[in-house]
Amino acid sequence: MEEHEFTIGMDAVNFPKMIRIRQRLETLMVRDIRREIADQVNKLAVYKKVKTSESVAVACSSRGIANYSAIAKETVRSLKGLGLKPFLVPAMGSHGAATSEGQKRVLENYGITESAVGAPILSSLEVTPLGETEDGVPVFIDRIALKADHIVLINRIKSHTEFAHEFESGLLKMMAVGLGKVKGATLYHKAFMTYGYPRVILTVARKIMESGKILFGVAVVENGYSQTAEIRVLVPEEIEEKEKALLKKAKRLSPRLPFDEVDVLIVDEMGKDISGSGFDTKVVGRIMMPLVAQEPDRPRVKRIVVCDLTAKTEGNADGVGIADFVTKRLVDKIDLEALYVNAMAGAEPEHARIPMTLENDREAIGAAIKTIGLVPPEQARIIRIRNTLELGEVEVSQAYESELSGRKDLEAITDARPMVFDKDGHLEALRFHI
Repeated sequence: MEEHEFTIGMDAVNFPKMIRIRQRLETLMVRDIRREIADQVNKLAVYKKVKTSESVAVACSSRGIANYSAIAKETVRSLKGLGLKPFLVPAMGSHGAATSEGQKRVLENYGITESAVGAPILSSLEVTPLGETEDGVPVFIDRIALKADHIVLINRIKSHTEFAHEFESGLLKMMAVGLGKVKGATLYHKAFMTYGYPRVILTVARKIMESGKILFGVAVVENGYSQTAEIRVLVPEEIEEKEKALLKKAKRLSPRLPFDEVDVLIVDEMGKDISGSGFDTKVVGRIMMPLVAQEPDRPRVKRIVVCDLTAKTEGNADGVGIADFVTKRLVDKIDLEALYVNAMAGAEPEHARIPMTLENDREAIGAAIKTIGLVPPEQARIIRIRNTLELGEVEVSQAYESELSGRKDLEAITDARPMVFDKDGHLEALRFHI
């Protein structure tokens, strides 16, 4: 076989026709981000805790949060209104290929620039020790952030890709893994194997809050259409309990696959901007971290095909090993250094494995269909999504047609039609009607 020549070496597959459906999800949404943040900061009476001209490090994560730039901008505006001097720091562990330049670029890719938010970005991987947890785990924090008079956190509250608990991914995790930079993130992921995710995250976050540096956190919840559903500004004393309540809401609002039994799940794109594992493991029903995590009970997906990487992930394909089949165009975009640094820091080498790689979408999907058992291709239960954040509209195969009429939460918006591939064998892009 010549270099870069890929074939499944089998007969062509008859693909089932697909139906575009819309999931009816809750549409709770914040209409005025500026007023929401300003009013809450004022209600907290933060002015009583600060002095004019004090510095504030505003910590921003590596997730593709809806209205991220606007939320950062209005947070900065509120801090300036108090006479403070805010600047931004990346709080993203080992992401951005674990370089200061890479982490700054991650924020810039989300539109978080000095000109857009009105504050400079100071990025460094240097950390300062901040004592130990009660289990003897050393605690580290971004040196630049610690030198500031205050720290403000901005992050989305959502399910974590690797564990389930009262709190998962949010402000607490950001204080530990995010502000710990690559040194802290690497150490904490090792500690997770001994003490578990919740205990390590909570004990590290509590140690950081004991420093007195955290002024407040901006917690963001999104609805199923990846829109800002709620913003809560929380003082340190209430972060732990309020984050638990916000996670319950986030889980209630979060989108899911429309059906639990799936032969083939086609994911158009994956990336760190979508989820820490490239796609939300709770959505696809597969975690693949046997040392620390149990697999979800549902959905039950036999095969996962991932077609491409997002541009914003900059070659970091962490989580690619969860898939069964990928395309050559995806593999060609992988930055192995960024992938390996992230996988090693997260103690998740399983996520860095490169799956069976096919020439294009058509061959990858065909290969997946041929490995689902004694199921005729035209009867295969196939779901296609753009990514695990955007599930308002998805495509499902005709095998689900009989179930649609009994589901009030689902609406068929097209008739069944063939999958459309371009001349290179790639699927026609999903265009949403929402």
